[in-house]
Amino acid sequence: MLDRTHLRENPDEVRDALDDRGADIDLDELLELDERWRELKARGDDLRHDRNQITKQIGELVAEGKDEKREEAIQRSRELKAEIEDVEEEAVELQAELRERMLEIPQLPHESVPLGVDERHNVEDRRWGFDDAHELPDDITPHYELGEELDIIDEERAAKTTGAGFYFLKGEGAQLEHALIQFMMDVHREQGYVDLFPPVPVTSASMRGTGQLPKFADDAYRLGGSNEEEYEDDDLWLCPTAEVPVTNMYRNEILLQDDLPLKHQAYTPNFRREAGEHGTETRGIVRVHQFNKVELVNFVEPSESYDRLENLLAEAEDVLKRLGLPYRILELCTGDLTFASAKTYDIEVWAPGDDMDDGPDEGGRWLEVSSASNFEAFQARRAGLRYRPERHESAEYLHTLNASGLAIPRVMVAILEYYQNEDGTVTIPEPLRPYMGGKAVIEGHEKVGESALGAGERE
Repeated sequence: MLDRTHLRENPDEVRDALDDRGADIDLDELLELDERWRELKARGDDLRHDRNQITKQIGELVAEGKDEKREEAIQRSRELKAEIEDVEEEAVELQAELRERMLEIPQLPHESVPLGVDERHNVEDRRWGFDDAHELPDDITPHYELGEELDIIDEERAAKTTGAGFYFLKGEGAQLEHALIQFMMDVHREQGYVDLFPPVPVTSASMRGTGQLPKFADDAYRLGGSNEEEYEDDDLWLCPTAEVPVTNMYRNEILLQDDLPLKHQAYTPNFRREAGEHGTETRGIVRVHQFNKVELVNFVEPSESYDRLENLLAEAEDVLKRLGLPYRILELCTGDLTFASAKTYDIEVWAPGDDMDDGPDEGGRWLEVSSASNFEAFQARRAGLRYRPERHESAEYLHTLNASGLAIPRVMVAILEYYQNEDGTVTIPEPLRPYMGGKAVIEGHEKVGESALGAGERE
């Protein structure tokens, strides 16, 4: 969350920054609540001071044997105590309301972020891989059709077992998924990342700590059951991204300067309702409710966070470079930043199978596979993440960053379309072959059941 002192002292600056983001926040009402809270706090301090003075006076009156004045002082002390309790109760309620209001305010954009209303105003920074792209087939089959033809992606049976927006991977498809996970984690280990295997369910406190709550509650899956009494204490959500458990791993702790920078990577399945995207991407594995991802999370000193952001971006890019997949880097504008981010770069891989309106000159379309973001102290303030610059110095909020390294289904889409051959097979990128038992080509499988037969054969 934002620093309330900064908001109080720089309201116009904050208001302008939120306008740049397109955030509709009533700062005037918030500042009025903050002013009332400060008045109550000052009033409480004055009343406690007065009561302390009377308590001292009572002792003196007892020593002097002035019983009548002592009783008056005792009565006044009781009145002050009751008034203090009223003031403190109101102040606590107001503090809670202020915290809830502050949780709804997004991060302020860094001064280097380009101004813009939405994704149309994002700035393309660079492209990679098009100059020496290999020759593609004349007709490229979209991944969702190819996956069905090769029998490595099965959406129909997943809809039967779970629902729309889920899918089975089969045979070489499942092998490719496992290969990508292991390959990505090996790459990031080389870059100095320490592996974590976090729990998948996370608490509401963890979701608030990274900024998923309260704003994105509708996009998340909350755990529960039919017996409300049995599950009333669960307070758990299915992990929407490993950013949540990994960042909150150090919640309400103080790290030492020697611990930083701290670099963790974690593979998890991720669960999202995509509530705001209803009706889009109904075929294929581009936009689904469950997907695997390797996440990179960094904890750094504030003075180093923007240098670390550039390095983090390069670390995520390295996966696509090794796989030989063309991609581009976008710098997100103010209106397209995520809720908690001060600055974000998107990495978009090129998938040539569907010729979309926003695709490059070569056709196809762009698929976001990573967002490398600097949250500055926004998450740290929400989650109580601090570090001590020196052992004798006061603790300060550190900065957090993360990036996907990478989102696996969309990388798989790019591989199935970019490395597709004329005969409908798919060449496996060389770095992945050791993870697939030396296999060089995805050839597919014979389908099983009556669905494998033609209409005439079924009759």
